[in-house]
Amino acid sequence: MNFTVRSAQFIDCPALAKLLREIGWFKAINGKTHAEAITHVESHLAECLADESHSVYVSVDEDAQVVGYVSVHWLAYLFMAGPEGFISELFVSPSARGQGVGTALLETVKEQAEERSCYRLSLLNGKDRESYDRKFYEKQGWEERPGMSNFVYLLPNE
Repeated sequence: MNFTVRSAQFIDCPALAKLLREIGWFKAINGKTHAEAITHVESHLAECLADESHSVYVSVDEDAQVVGYVSVHWLAYLFMAGPEGFISELFVSPSARGQGVGTALLETVKEQAEERSCYRLSLLNGKDRESYDRKFYEKQGWEERPGMSNFVYLLPNE
């Protein structure tokens, strides 16, 4: 598959909404109509692109179709030698998996992290995900952190 990676634009929102609905994991997207999902993605992309603290990149195939994307948050910590790039989202269309799309998206983030003099990159990967079973991130040189637990606190939302 031939594809290119570029910064996400608002014209990508319908394709991003379609991709997220295709994956089917997210209540915030699944319970909406396609038009509502597009509005949701537009709103969140606007927040991500409002300043330099976030970057979103899309992978586009030769037919100009979005086949994957990655979102990274650039975080400054007082205790680290440099910022951290936290990858909050990396999703590839099921039909494009195994063709280098995820790898190319990660490489783009690595390049940006080096330009920003980041100390490290991090991400979360569900142990029930296919990518975890395939050891996708390990094959890319990532290490699972021993001795760490991921905690969340859900806030009441209406």
